[in-house]
Amino acid sequence: MRPKIRFYFYINFAVMISVFLIIFYIQSLEKISLKKSPESFYSQLSASSGESTTESTEFKKGELVVAVVACGDRLIETQTTIKSALMFTKEKLNFIIFADDALRDSFKETLSKWQIFMDNSFEYKIMPLKFPKKDGAEWKKLFKPCAAQRLFLPDILPDVDSLLYVDTDTVFLTPVETIWAHFDRFNKSQMAALAPEHEELNIGWYNRFAKHPFYGKLGVNSGVMLMNLTRMRIFKWTEYVVPIYKKYKLHITWGDQDIINIIFHYHPGKLYIYPCRYNYRPDHCMYTSICKSAEKEGVAVLHGSRGVFHNMEKQPVFKVIYTVFEAFQLGGDLLKDFYQPIEAYLDALEHTKCGKVKNIFLKNVKKFIDFDNT
Repeated sequence: MRPKIRFYFYINFAVMISVFLIIFYIQSLEKISLKKSPESFYSQLSASSGESTTESTEFKKGELVVAVVACGDRLIETQTTIKSALMFTKEKLNFIIFADDALRDSFKETLSKWQIFMDNSFEYKIMPLKFPKKDGAEWKKLFKPCAAQRLFLPDILPDVDSLLYVDTDTVFLTPVETIWAHFDRFNKSQMAALAPEHEELNIGWYNRFAKHPFYGKLGVNSGVMLMNLTRMRIFKWTEYVVPIYKKYKLHITWGDQDIINIIFHYHPGKLYIYPCRYNYRPDHCMYTSICKSAEKEGVAVLHGSRGVFHNMEKQPVFKVIYTVFEAFQLGGDLLKDFYQPIEAYLDALEHTKCGKVKNIFLKNVKKFIDFDNT
């Protein structure tokens, strides 16, 4: 090879190597940016008030933790959810309440009174809302007010191993520990538990209307969710949330629930499915009874989705059960002040669709009533 040709060969070769190295470097930077640590993502979250949310929650691994998110007019509803959890549990519960500034003092006043009355048999922590700084207002308004907060819990609560998240429109008809026991049934891969969105294909919403991927054949409902936050952090859960929302935001109907469905569509082995009795909704009896586990073992958690707890016309059974829970005073007579009023209401509503299976709503509650002293 002549010297001049050799010279140009080496020049071209050097240019090619340089271009290759530059491309490799850029790609490396992109990979690094996509693999941010939980701490890096956490620093991008913005609190709704000046209070720090980085302090330890002081809940140890294995302790029962229940998390709720309350905004706007959800104060009484959320307090009723917490009250229902306290009514039947035999274990010490720990509550984490994410609330907007307008509600926090009211929560503190009520829960402090309950704590004194119940001899400090439960603990609670009230925390401000915390969403990504970018598009924070959009996240806060996604579907129900503040419901998307749950998507960021793995990073917001770095010291919490596991928790049970419930929507504010839920009440417990069985002890929290009954639901919590499903954590022990997770395999080594599973990081969350949910109930199906529907039980039958012909009335399913996701299989008929969804314009985005969803879990399984019928999707899942996110209202009652066991979350192993440690495993979710290892999975880098929050790094999936924002990209999925950006990609499917124009097709999402049910907000955070749709995002959860999309994630588990692509990672089905990470999800544990428990029976519909742990998230019993109007759909399970609005036409005919379709939740077989509730028929057999009773409703464990009643979920008044679509506002049925506050509308006598839609699903009167759900409305009256919630009304009795709301009126009940902790320390009251479970038989006279709780069981008998619900029983009387259900007898009067036996002609309604959900009233036809009235026994499933009190099947578990009966276990905590002393009928011998009546």
